[in-house]
Amino acid sequence: MRVLRNLPLLLLLAAAVAVSQNRPVDTFQTKSGPLKLTVIRHASLMLEAGGQVVHVDPWSQGNYDGLPQADLILLTDVHGDHLDPKALAKVKKASTVIIAPAAVAETVKEAAVLHNGESKTVGNWKIEAVPMYNEKRGPAPGKLFHDKGRGNGYIVTYGGMRFYISGDTESTPEMRALKNIDVAFLCMNLPYTMPPEEAAAAAKAFHPKVVYPYHYRGSDVKAFESALAGSGIEVRLRDWYY
Repeated sequence: MRVLRNLPLLLLLAAAVAVSQNRPVDTFQTKSGPLKLTVIRHASLMLEAGGQVVHVDPWSQGNYDGLPQADLILLTDVHGDHLDPKALAKVKKASTVIIAPAAVAETVKEAAVLHNGESKTVGNWKIEAVPMYNEKRGPAPGKLFHDKGRGNGYIVTYGGMRFYISGDTESTPEMRALKNIDVAFLCMNLPYTMPPEEAAAAAKAFHPKVVYPYHYRGSDVKAFESALAGSGIEVRLRDWYY
């Protein structure tokens, strides 16, 4: 009888476990121990290492049930799929450090502002802000979807391993000039950022060891993978819209 009374709770717990098991998770070995990547949705991801948790662009369309709250949150831009107050409130705690560009800090008042080219160390994580912007694509002539300097891509370093998170951007000179990137997350969706072929050409220029297409809703990630065949870059396709 006790089991029957607790059945709704047990079913809820089982559903939560099933959801967590569906999230794509990869583990990387760094000089400071393992680092776990959890794919959440679209541009949202989570990094865990050394007992610390980093959330990137938390968004309410992702499922955060059962995930730990953040020690560090990185926000890239002001658009709703990157700056979501509801999701932000869910993953942050009193001690959470939030890093964001100045445009985001106008809304997220507690955020520490990082401008393009600046860096900050939080615990064992080094964060570098990288420009992310459009050079040619915009909603109207003379306007761009993402102006240079408004948003941040990030290079996150932990245990000597460097992770590049592009944010919403085209293939810019700053991206193509990146050095020593171990793992890259590259956006690709038109008209806002770039097509898979352009993203692949950018990857060939800075040559990360591993690259994940992300923020790719509606794009052909197989075309991205094919364009990098034989390049020596490992392409990891994960379902960011499960």
